[in-house]
Amino acid sequence: MNHIYLDNAATTAVCPEAVAAAIDAMTQNFGNPSSLHKLGFSAERLLEKARATVAQALSARADEVYFTPGGTYSMNMALLGAARARKSRGKHIISTEIEHDAAQNALNQLEDEGFTVTRLVPDATGRISASAVAEALTDETVLVSVMLANNVTGRLQPVSEMAAAIKRAGSKALLHTDAAQAFLKVPISVAALGVDLLSVSSHKIHGPKGAGALYVRKGVCLSPILFGGGQEKGLAPGTEGMPAIAGFAAAVAAMGPLYRQKAREIEEVKRYGIAVLQEKCPKLRVLSDGDVPGVFAVSLPGYQSETLVHFLAEEGIYVSGGAACGKGKPSRALLAMGLPRDTVISALRISLSAETTKEHMQILAEALAKAQRLLAHR
Repeated sequence: MNHIYLDNAATTAVCPEAVAAAIDAMTQNFGNPSSLHKLGFSAERLLEKARATVAQALSARADEVYFTPGGTYSMNMALLGAARARKSRGKHIISTEIEHDAAQNALNQLEDEGFTVTRLVPDATGRISASAVAEALTDETVLVSVMLANNVTGRLQPVSEMAAAIKRAGSKALLHTDAAQAFLKVPISVAALGVDLLSVSSHKIHGPKGAGALYVRKGVCLSPILFGGGQEKGLAPGTEGMPAIAGFAAAVAAMGPLYRQKAREIEEVKRYGIAVLQEKCPKLRVLSDGDVPGVFAVSLPGYQSETLVHFLAEEGIYVSGGAACGKGKPSRALLAMGLPRDTVISALRISLSAETTKEHMQILAEALAKAQRLLAHR
Protein backbone atom coordinates (compact mmCIF):
# COMPACT_ATOMS: atom_id res chain seq x y z
CA MET A 1 0.00 0.00 0.00
CA ASN A 2 1.28 3.47 -0.88
CA HIS A 3 1.04 5.72 2.15
CA ILE A 4 -0.15 9.31 1.96
CA TYR A 5 1.38 11.28 4.80
CA LEU A 6 -0.61 14.41 5.69
CA ASP A 7 0.62 14.94 9.26
CA ASN A 8 3.65 17.11 8.58
CA ALA A 9 2.80 19.51 11.39
CA ALA A 10 3.45 16.61 13.80
CA THR A 11 6.76 15.60 12.25
CA THR A 12 8.35 15.25 8.83
CA ALA A 13 10.34 12.67 6.92
CA VAL A 14 14.05 13.44 7.16
CA CYS A 15 15.36 14.75 3.84
CA PRO A 16 18.30 12.95 2.14
CA GLU A 17 20.64 15.88 2.75
CA ALA A 18 19.97 15.75 6.49
CA VAL A 19 20.43 11.97 6.57
CA ALA A 20 23.80 12.27 4.84
CA ALA A 21 24.96 15.04 7.18
CA ALA A 22 23.90 13.10 10.27
CA ILE A 23 25.64 9.92 9.11
CA ASP A 24 28.82 11.87 8.39
CA ALA A 25 28.72 13.38 11.89
CA MET A 26 28.26 9.90 13.39
CA THR A 27 30.88 8.05 11.36
CA GLN A 28 33.48 10.52 10.07
CA ASN A 29 33.32 13.87 11.81
CA PHE A 30 32.38 12.31 15.16
CA GLY A 31 34.61 14.26 17.52
CA ASN A 32 33.48 16.16 20.61
CA PRO A 33 33.44 19.89 19.77
CA SER A 34 35.05 20.58 23.16
CA SER A 35 38.02 18.25 22.57
CA LEU A 36 41.38 19.93 22.02
CA HIS A 37 42.57 17.81 19.11
CA LYS A 38 42.05 17.55 15.37
CA LEU A 39 38.74 15.65 15.51
CA GLY A 40 37.44 18.02 18.18
CA PHE A 41 38.42 21.09 16.17
CA SER A 42 36.74 19.62 13.09
CA ALA A 43 33.54 18.98 15.04
CA GLU A 44 33.65 22.51 16.43
CA ARG A 45 33.92 23.91 12.90
CA LEU A 46 30.92 21.79 11.89
CA LEU A 47 28.99 23.12 14.90
CA GLU A 48 29.73 26.75 14.05
CA LYS A 49 28.95 26.22 10.37
CA ALA A 50 25.57 24.78 11.39
CA ARG A 51 24.98 27.75 13.69
CA ALA A 52 25.70 30.17 10.85
CA THR A 53 23.28 28.29 8.56
CA VAL A 54 20.39 28.48 11.04
CA ALA A 55 21.20 32.11 11.88
CA GLN A 56 21.11 33.08 8.21
CA ALA A 57 17.66 31.50 7.83
CA LEU A 58 16.46 33.73 10.70
CA SER A 59 18.34 36.83 9.48
CA ALA A 60 20.13 36.76 12.83
CA ARG A 61 23.73 36.89 14.01
CA ALA A 62 25.41 33.52 14.51
CA ASP A 63 26.29 34.38 18.11
CA GLU A 64 22.59 34.89 18.84
CA VAL A 65 21.67 31.28 17.99
CA TYR A 66 21.88 28.54 20.61
CA PHE A 67 21.42 24.87 19.77
CA THR A 68 19.15 22.79 22.00
CA PRO A 69 17.85 19.19 22.04
CA GLY A 70 14.56 20.33 20.48
CA GLY A 71 11.70 22.80 20.38
CA THR A 72 10.42 21.93 23.86
CA TYR A 73 13.83 22.65 25.37
CA SER A 74 14.08 25.89 23.38
CA MET A 75 10.72 27.10 24.71
CA ASN A 76 11.51 26.14 28.30
CA MET A 77 14.89 27.82 27.99
CA ALA A 78 13.22 30.99 26.71
CA LEU A 79 10.26 31.17 29.08
CA LEU A 80 11.79 29.89 32.31
CA GLY A 81 15.14 31.53 31.60
CA ALA A 82 13.72 34.96 30.75
CA ALA A 83 11.12 35.08 33.53
CA ARG A 84 13.51 33.97 36.26
CA ALA A 85 16.22 36.34 35.09
CA ARG A 86 13.83 39.29 35.23
CA LYS A 87 11.70 38.47 38.28
CA SER A 88 13.15 41.39 40.24
CA ARG A 89 11.54 43.72 37.64
CA GLY A 90 8.10 42.12 37.81
CA LYS A 91 6.29 38.80 37.83
CA HIS A 92 3.61 39.21 35.17
CA ILE A 93 3.62 37.30 31.87
CA ILE A 94 1.30 37.56 28.87
CA SER A 95 0.66 34.56 26.64
CA THR A 96 -2.33 32.93 24.93
CA GLU A 97 -4.71 30.00 25.19
CA ILE A 98 -3.47 28.60 21.87
CA GLU A 99 0.18 27.89 22.72
CA HIS A 100 1.91 24.53 22.36
CA ASP A 101 1.95 22.32 25.45
CA ALA A 102 5.67 23.03 25.91
CA ALA A 103 4.84 26.70 26.46
CA GLN A 104 1.65 26.06 28.43
CA ASN A 105 3.36 23.75 30.90
CA ALA A 106 6.39 26.01 31.28
CA LEU A 107 3.98 28.84 32.11
CA ASN A 108 2.20 26.58 34.60
CA GLN A 109 5.56 26.03 36.30
CA LEU A 110 6.16 29.78 36.47
CA GLU A 111 2.73 30.24 38.04
CA ASP A 112 3.78 27.72 40.68
CA GLU A 113 6.83 29.94 41.29
CA GLY A 114 4.66 32.99 41.95
CA PHE A 115 4.32 34.55 38.50
CA THR A 116 0.94 35.71 37.20
CA VAL A 117 0.11 34.65 33.65
CA THR A 118 -2.53 36.37 31.51
CA ARG A 119 -3.61 34.01 28.74
CA LEU A 120 -5.30 35.85 25.88
CA VAL A 121 -8.21 34.27 24.00
CA PRO A 122 -8.26 34.32 20.18
CA ASP A 123 -11.12 35.57 18.05
CA ALA A 124 -13.29 33.17 16.05
CA THR A 125 -10.63 32.94 13.32
CA GLY A 126 -7.90 31.95 15.77
CA ARG A 127 -6.09 35.29 15.84
CA ILE A 128 -4.84 37.29 18.82
CA SER A 129 -4.77 41.04 18.21
CA ALA A 130 -1.87 43.34 19.02
CA SER A 131 -4.33 45.57 20.84
CA ALA A 132 -5.20 42.68 23.18
CA VAL A 133 -1.53 42.36 24.08
CA ALA A 134 -1.25 46.12 24.62
CA GLU A 135 -4.29 46.16 26.89
CA ALA A 136 -2.89 43.30 29.00
CA LEU A 137 0.46 45.00 29.65
CA THR A 138 1.13 46.21 33.17
CA ASP A 139 4.09 47.77 34.92
CA GLU A 140 4.90 44.27 36.18
CA THR A 141 4.95 42.57 32.75
CA VAL A 142 8.39 41.12 32.04
CA LEU A 143 7.62 38.64 29.24
CA VAL A 144 5.17 38.20 26.37
CA SER A 145 5.06 34.85 24.53
CA VAL A 146 2.86 34.32 21.46
CA MET A 147 3.38 31.59 18.88
CA LEU A 148 3.99 32.76 15.32
CA ALA A 149 1.91 30.02 13.67
CA ASN A 150 -0.52 27.74 15.44
CA ASN A 151 0.17 24.03 15.10
CA VAL A 152 -3.51 23.06 14.62
CA THR A 153 -5.07 25.93 12.67
CA GLY A 154 -2.03 27.14 10.73
CA ARG A 155 -3.06 30.67 11.69
CA LEU A 156 -0.31 33.31 11.79
CA GLN A 157 -0.29 35.79 14.65
CA PRO A 158 0.64 39.49 14.14
CA VAL A 159 3.85 39.20 16.16
CA SER A 160 5.53 42.24 14.58
CA GLU A 161 2.48 44.35 15.46
CA MET A 162 2.66 43.03 19.01
CA ALA A 163 6.32 44.01 19.21
CA ALA A 164 5.44 47.51 18.05
CA ALA A 165 2.64 47.74 20.63
CA ILE A 166 5.00 46.68 23.43
CA LYS A 167 7.52 49.29 22.31
CA ARG A 168 4.89 52.05 22.06
CA ALA A 169 3.77 51.28 25.59
CA GLY A 170 7.32 51.75 26.85
CA SER A 171 7.16 48.28 28.38
CA LYS A 172 10.24 46.47 29.63
CA ALA A 173 8.74 43.12 28.58
CA LEU A 174 10.70 40.74 26.36
CA LEU A 175 8.88 39.15 23.42
CA HIS A 176 9.22 35.44 22.63
CA THR A 177 7.64 33.60 19.73
CA ASP A 178 7.41 29.89 19.06
CA ALA A 179 8.19 29.69 15.34
CA ALA A 180 8.38 25.90 15.04
CA GLN A 181 5.44 25.69 12.60
CA ALA A 182 6.40 28.81 10.63
CA PHE A 183 10.16 28.31 10.22
CA LEU A 184 11.14 28.18 6.52
CA LYS A 185 7.47 28.05 5.48
CA VAL A 186 7.05 31.81 5.75
CA PRO A 187 9.79 34.46 5.56
CA ILE A 188 11.26 35.13 9.02
CA SER A 189 13.52 37.98 10.06
CA VAL A 190 14.00 38.41 13.79
CA ALA A 191 14.53 42.13 13.29
CA ALA A 192 11.36 42.55 11.23
CA LEU A 193 9.38 40.55 13.79
CA GLY A 194 10.84 42.62 16.61
CA VAL A 195 11.30 39.60 18.87
CA ASP A 196 13.86 39.09 21.63
CA LEU A 197 13.55 35.30 21.68
CA LEU A 198 12.48 32.84 18.99
CA SER A 199 12.37 29.03 19.15
CA VAL A 200 12.50 26.52 16.27
CA SER A 201 12.67 22.75 15.86
CA SER A 202 14.52 20.51 13.42
CA HIS A 203 11.99 17.73 12.91
CA LYS A 204 9.29 20.14 11.66
CA ILE A 205 11.40 21.00 8.59
CA HIS A 206 12.60 17.56 7.45
CA GLY A 207 15.53 17.47 9.85
CA PRO A 208 16.16 14.79 12.47
CA LYS A 209 14.53 14.72 15.87
CA GLY A 210 16.72 15.76 18.78
CA ALA A 211 17.75 19.24 17.64
CA GLY A 212 16.28 22.69 17.94
CA ALA A 213 17.49 26.25 18.32
CA LEU A 214 16.74 29.38 20.27
CA TYR A 215 17.45 32.86 19.01
CA VAL A 216 18.41 35.17 21.87
CA ARG A 217 18.78 38.83 20.93
CA LYS A 218 22.22 40.13 21.82
CA GLY A 219 22.09 41.75 25.25
CA VAL A 220 19.22 39.60 26.55
CA CYS A 221 20.16 37.60 29.64
CA LEU A 222 18.61 34.24 30.50
CA SER A 223 18.93 32.20 33.66
CA PRO A 224 20.09 28.65 32.88
CA ILE A 225 17.52 25.92 33.45
CA LEU A 226 20.01 23.05 33.35
CA PHE A 227 23.59 22.79 34.58
CA GLY A 228 26.59 21.00 33.21
CA GLY A 229 29.76 21.55 31.24
CA GLY A 230 29.04 25.02 29.91
CA GLN A 231 28.24 24.25 26.28
CA GLU A 232 26.17 26.85 24.40
CA LYS A 233 27.47 29.52 26.81
CA GLY A 234 26.03 27.55 29.70
CA LEU A 235 22.42 27.77 28.48
CA ALA A 236 22.19 24.29 26.93
CA PRO A 237 24.96 22.33 28.67
CA GLY A 238 25.95 18.82 27.69
CA THR A 239 27.93 17.50 24.76
CA GLU A 240 26.30 18.81 21.61
CA GLY A 241 24.30 16.21 19.64
CA MET A 242 26.26 16.80 16.48
CA PRO A 243 24.50 14.25 14.21
CA ALA A 244 21.15 15.92 14.92
CA ILE A 245 22.59 19.44 14.70
CA ALA A 246 24.39 18.68 11.43
CA GLY A 247 21.21 17.16 10.03
CA PHE A 248 19.22 20.17 11.20
CA ALA A 249 21.51 22.60 9.40
CA ALA A 250 21.51 20.46 6.26
CA ALA A 251 17.70 20.44 6.29
CA VAL A 252 17.65 24.23 6.65
CA ALA A 253 20.02 24.59 3.69
CA ALA A 254 18.05 22.15 1.52
CA MET A 255 14.46 22.90 2.49
CA GLY A 256 14.63 26.68 2.76
CA PRO A 257 14.99 27.19 -1.01
CA LEU A 258 12.52 24.38 -1.71
CA TYR A 259 9.82 25.89 0.50
CA ARG A 260 10.32 29.29 -1.14
CA GLN A 261 10.10 27.72 -4.57
CA LYS A 262 7.04 25.59 -3.81
CA ALA A 263 5.09 27.75 -1.33
CA ARG A 264 2.56 28.82 -3.94
CA GLU A 265 2.18 25.26 -5.23
CA ILE A 266 1.66 23.88 -1.71
CA GLU A 267 -0.97 26.54 -1.07
CA GLU A 268 -2.69 25.68 -4.36
CA VAL A 269 -2.81 21.99 -3.38
CA LYS A 270 -4.25 22.99 0.00
CA ARG A 271 -6.98 25.11 -1.62
CA TYR A 272 -7.81 22.26 -3.97
CA GLY A 273 -7.93 19.88 -1.03
CA ILE A 274 -10.37 22.06 0.89
CA ALA A 275 -12.62 22.34 -2.17
CA VAL A 276 -12.64 18.62 -2.96
CA LEU A 277 -13.25 17.72 0.69
CA GLN A 278 -16.28 20.00 0.74
CA GLU A 279 -17.50 18.49 -2.53
CA LYS A 280 -17.17 14.87 -1.39
CA CYS A 281 -18.28 15.52 2.20
CA PRO A 282 -21.00 18.23 2.12
CA LYS A 283 -21.37 18.17 5.92
CA LEU A 284 -17.69 18.85 6.44
CA ARG A 285 -16.88 22.17 8.12
CA VAL A 286 -13.66 24.11 7.52
CA LEU A 287 -12.49 25.29 10.94
CA SER A 288 -9.42 27.11 9.66
CA ASP A 289 -8.02 27.50 6.17
CA GLY A 290 -4.63 28.38 7.66
CA ASP A 291 -2.15 31.10 6.77
CA VAL A 292 0.89 28.83 6.70
CA PRO A 293 1.14 26.98 3.38
CA GLY A 294 -0.16 23.45 3.72
CA VAL A 295 -1.90 23.50 7.13
CA PHE A 296 -5.66 23.58 7.71
CA ALA A 297 -8.29 22.13 10.04
CA VAL A 298 -11.70 20.64 9.28
CA SER A 299 -14.45 18.91 11.22
CA LEU A 300 -16.89 16.17 10.29
CA PRO A 301 -19.70 16.48 12.85
CA GLY A 302 -20.98 13.21 14.23
CA TYR A 303 -17.70 11.34 13.77
CA GLN A 304 -15.04 11.45 16.46
CA SER A 305 -11.54 12.50 15.43
CA GLU A 306 -9.87 9.39 16.82
CA THR A 307 -12.23 7.12 14.88
CA LEU A 308 -11.59 9.00 11.65
CA VAL A 309 -7.83 9.05 12.19
CA HIS A 310 -7.79 5.26 12.65
CA PHE A 311 -10.09 4.68 9.67
CA LEU A 312 -7.92 6.80 7.40
CA ALA A 313 -4.77 5.08 8.67
CA GLU A 314 -6.27 1.75 7.58
CA GLU A 315 -6.65 3.34 4.15
CA GLY A 316 -2.97 4.32 4.21
CA ILE A 317 -3.66 8.00 4.87
CA TYR A 318 -2.13 9.71 7.90
CA VAL A 319 -3.66 12.81 9.46
CA SER A 320 -4.08 14.09 13.00
CA GLY A 321 -7.02 14.87 15.24
CA GLY A 322 -5.16 17.94 16.52
CA ALA A 323 -1.74 18.57 18.01
CA ALA A 324 0.31 15.37 18.25
CA CYS A 325 1.40 16.29 21.78
CA GLY A 326 -2.27 16.34 22.79
CA LYS A 327 -2.53 12.55 22.27
CA GLY A 328 -6.18 12.57 21.33
CA LYS A 329 -7.38 15.33 23.66
CA PRO A 330 -9.67 18.00 22.15
CA SER A 331 -7.61 20.82 20.70
CA ARG A 332 -7.13 23.66 23.17
CA ALA A 333 -6.73 26.11 20.29
CA LEU A 334 -10.03 25.14 18.66
CA LEU A 335 -11.88 25.27 21.97
CA ALA A 336 -10.37 28.70 22.66
CA MET A 337 -11.80 29.90 19.34
CA GLY A 338 -15.26 29.31 20.81
CA LEU A 339 -16.09 26.29 18.67
CA PRO A 340 -18.65 23.84 20.10
CA ARG A 341 -17.11 20.83 21.80
CA ASP A 342 -18.87 18.38 19.46
CA THR A 343 -17.23 20.18 16.54
CA VAL A 344 -13.80 20.10 18.17
CA ILE A 345 -13.93 16.39 19.00
CA SER A 346 -14.63 15.77 15.30
CA ALA A 347 -11.68 17.87 14.11
CA LEU A 348 -8.93 16.77 11.74
CA ARG A 349 -5.73 18.66 11.08
CA ILE A 350 -4.35 18.23 7.57
CA SER A 351 -0.73 19.28 7.03
CA LEU A 352 0.97 18.97 3.67
CA SER A 353 4.57 18.82 2.47
CA ALA A 354 6.21 19.84 -0.79
CA GLU A 355 5.56 16.26 -1.98
CA THR A 356 1.78 16.40 -1.49
CA THR A 357 -0.23 16.44 -4.72
CA LYS A 358 -3.80 17.17 -5.75
CA GLU A 359 -4.21 13.45 -6.35
CA HIS A 360 -3.37 12.82 -2.70
CA MET A 361 -6.07 15.30 -1.66
CA GLN A 362 -8.58 13.62 -3.98
CA ILE A 363 -7.80 10.24 -2.38
CA LEU A 364 -8.18 11.76 1.10
CA ALA A 365 -11.59 13.20 0.18
CA GLU A 366 -12.80 9.88 -1.24
CA ALA A 367 -11.56 8.02 1.85
CA LEU A 368 -13.32 10.46 4.17
CA ALA A 369 -16.53 10.09 2.18
CA LYS A 370 -16.13 6.31 2.50
CA ALA A 371 -15.67 6.71 6.25
CA GLN A 372 -18.93 8.63 6.44
CA ARG A 373 -20.81 5.87 4.63
CA LEU A 374 -19.36 2.94 6.55
CA LEU A 375 -19.12 4.42 10.02
CA ALA A 376 -22.67 5.75 9.88
CA HIS A 377 -23.93 2.15 10.05
CA ARG A 378 -21.87 1.16 13.10
